[in-house]
Amino acid sequence: MSELEQEIKAMIVEELLLDDVRPEDIVSDAPLFGNSGLGLDSIDALELVRALDKRFGVRVRAEDEQNKVIFASVKNLAAYVAQHRAA
Repeated sequence: MSELEQEIKAMIVEELLLDDVRPEDIVSDAPLFGNSGLGLDSIDALELVRALDKRFGVRVRAEDEQNKVIFASVKNLAAYVAQHRAA
């Protein structure tokens, strides 16, 4: 697992106030949304977008057709952040 994935997992737990989840409990390629995996919802998605901008300088457009892929898992999210991170 990459250092960026670990950082994103910690950010998810911290920003979404997931008191019953530890960063190491999150599987990098498990779904973030829906009934399986982490089970996040649309409100969590908005918070995640805000946190990505604040922490990494990465902006995600609401109308981006790739959002389902980008937010599918921590692994996908880390790849997107690595590619679009502010220098």
